[in-house]
Amino acid sequence: MTGDDFGSLIYLVLLGAAIGGYFLMENRNRLGKVAQQAAVWGLIFVGVIAGVGLWSDIRQTVAPRQAIFADQQRVEVPRAPDGHYYLTILVNDVPVRFVVDTGATDVVLTREDAARVGLNPDDLPYLGEARTANGRVSTARVRLEEMRLGPIVDSRVRAFVNGGVMDDSLLGMAYLNRFDRIEFAGDRMILTR
Repeated sequence: MTGDDFGSLIYLVLLGAAIGGYFLMENRNRLGKVAQQAAVWGLIFVGVIAGVGLWSDIRQTVAPRQAIFADQQRVEVPRAPDGHYYLTILVNDVPVRFVVDTGATDVVLTREDAARVGLNPDDLPYLGEARTANGRVSTARVRLEEMRLGPIVDSRVRAFVNGGVMDDSLLGMAYLNRFDRIEFAGDRMILTR
C-alpha cells in the first residue's frame, strides 16, 4: 500500500466515522428502529449479491436457450418472454440472432448484422422494396455463403439487407420451409430436417 493509498484510507475512515457519529447522535432516541432498518437493508444487499451469484444457475429456467439435437437434425426453440421465438444461426461463421417471423417471406438482415457477416451495407444496391409494419423500406438482395444451425448447413442462401431501421434480423418462411416439419408444442417451436 502506497502512502497515497494509506492517506486515502485514513480519510475514508474519518469521513465514515464522522457521518456514522452524526447519524447515531441524531437518532440516539430511536436506536432500535435504526438497527432494524439497517438489518433490513443489509438483508436486501445480501439478497441482491446472492441473486447475482446464482444467476448462472437459474438463467436456463428464466431465459432458456435453443437446443440442437444433432442425431435427429432437430432444433427446439423456447418462446421468449416477449412471445417471439429467437434463433441464433452462424452466418458465414458469425453468430446472428434472428427473430422467427412466419409473416416474413425471406431472410432479412439488419444493416449491422450484414456488416458483421462480411457484407458492406453501404455498397449494396437497394433496388428492392418491402412492405413492413412500419411502412415501405428499400432492400438489397444478397447471397449468404453459409447458414449453419448445429449440424444443419445451408449454402448460398438468398437473403435481403434492410435499408431502414430494424431491431433484429428476420428469419422468414424461405428459410423455415427448408425444414421437413415445423411444430409448436407448448412454449417451444420444434424444427426438424
